[in-house]
Amino acid sequence: MRVLTWNLWWKFGPWQERRKAILAVLRDLQPDAVGLQEVWASDTENLAQWLSDDLGMYGTWAPSRAPDRWQRRLGDPTIAMGNAILSRWPIADQDVVQLPAGPGEDDGRLALYARLDAPSQPVPFFTTHLTSAVDGSAVRCEQVGVLAEFVAAHRTGTAFPPVITGDFNAWPDSDEIRLFGGYKTAPAAPGQVFFDAWDYADPARPSATWDTANPFIGAEFGPSVRVDYIHVGPPGPEGLGFVDSVRRVADRPVNGVWPSDHAAVLAELRSESGPARV
Repeated sequence: MRVLTWNLWWKFGPWQERRKAILAVLRDLQPDAVGLQEVWASDTENLAQWLSDDLGMYGTWAPSRAPDRWQRRLGDPTIAMGNAILSRWPIADQDVVQLPAGPGEDDGRLALYARLDAPSQPVPFFTTHLTSAVDGSAVRCEQVGVLAEFVAAHRTGTAFPPVITGDFNAWPDSDEIRLFGGYKTAPAAPGQVFFDAWDYADPARPSATWDTANPFIGAEFGPSVRVDYIHVGPPGPEGLGFVDSVRRVADRPVNGVWPSDHAAVLAELRSESGPARV
């Protein structure tokens, strides 16, 4: 099972060229399940729907409850922003949880769940986008606590471990990532742990998904760091859900255009339907 997570940078920059580049990357990688963040929608168009229609995938999208701050940055009060999930297989169930906000303005962070009707076992799949404040670690710890309880409520009834994707806006050694993982400190939800898929990566591979080599970021927004994650619960029977490989993707221009300000992460998870694709 090929899983991808990617922050699409909403509707900033040369978005018409960027969305073509985003589509080209997804066509090339052919993921089975995709968690997307900063997905825009208007009264007449939805980026997630546009992508799923072209790719022949199923999809679901959840808008932010408070897009005002984003709209002011873009200068357009009509554009919505949210998270989306695309799937090669039908979506049998879905749900949304609102995440707590920090002091000041609420920017509507949330987590989206979809139960993917995969051939071997249903897959409990999630995507989220945590607060981006540099000093927001305490808020992100509250958010991952809610996220962990949300996963616990939707992970049952299948042998496939839950898969949680997203832009956590947090460094790998941060309190919030340790708390969500639950194996370096007490877990956010009792008895529940998640492995960071990148722990299975080749140490020589580049890991930063927020990379100052990307001109949409530039050195003034450094340092380069990995903030985008695929987390997976402990493997099920016969290694179901085991991370066979993981790598950074979408980390270069497509036809001269960088698709997003974030690189993406792609992982191959073991499934009963056959060996991992390479």
